[in-house]
Amino acid sequence: MATPIPITDSGLLRLLAWLSPSFPVGAYAYSHGAEAGVESGRITNRETALDWIAFVVEFGTGRVDADLFVGAYLAAEENNADKFVNMASWADALKGTAELGLESRAQGQAFLDAVQGAWADERLGEFCKALKAADVSPSYATSVAAAAAFAGVGLQAALGAYLHAFGANIASAIVRLVPLGQSDGQKIIAAMEPIIERALANALERDPDDTGSAAFMVDWLSMKHETQYSRLFRS
Repeated sequence: MATPIPITDSGLLRLLAWLSPSFPVGAYAYSHGAEAGVESGRITNRETALDWIAFVVEFGTGRVDADLFVGAYLAAEENNADKFVNMASWADALKGTAELGLESRAQGQAFLDAVQGAWADERLGEFCKALKAADVSPSYATSVAAAAAFAGVGLQAALGAYLHAFGANIASAIVRLVPLGQSDGQKIIAAMEPIIERALANALERDPDDTGSAAFMVDWLSMKHETQYSRLFRS
C-alpha cells in the first residue's frame, strides 16, 4: 500500500510560487483563444470577458483539465507512474486545436523543468522518466497536479488554485487585448470566485467517464487564431 502523502503548509507555499505569474512557464504568451475572440468582436468589455472565461472554465479546457488534474493527483498519491502517463496522454488527445495543445504541452514541460530545477523531487523525477519512456508530452494540468500531490498540498486546495490561475491568466490577456483597465481586471477576478467554486465542486464529484468539453466556439476561434493577421499571443 502506498504511504499517505502528508499535507503541509510548506507545500502550499510552493504551489503559490508555482502558480504565480512570475513562474517561468510562459503563461503570459497564451490567451487561450481570447485574442481571436477580441478580434472578432465577441469580447469587448468586462461583461463579455467574464462570460468568456466562465464558459472556458466550466465547459471548455477548464472542465477537462480539472478532471485530468484529479486523475493525475490520485496517480501521484498512489505513486502510479503508468496512471500518470495515461492522464497526460489523455490531456493531449482532448485538446481541440493545435494551439491549445501547444499551450498545454509547452507550459507542462516548462513547469516540470522549473520545479525539478529548484524543488527536485525523486518521485516527480520518476514520473518525468515515465513520460519520456512512453514518448508522451507533459500536460500542464497533470504536471501541476502531480507536483502538488508530492508537495503535500490537498487536492481541493490544489485544484482550486490551478483553476483560479488558469482563469486569471485569460483575464490578464483580455485586459491587455480589449484593452480594459486594471480595475475591471480585478472585478473579473472577483466575479470568478463562484464560477471556480462551482467548477471545483463538479470536478470532485464527476464520474471520470464523463470527461469532455463542449466549447465549440472557443475551439473554432482558436483555429481562426492560427492564421490571424496580427497576433500578440501564441494561442
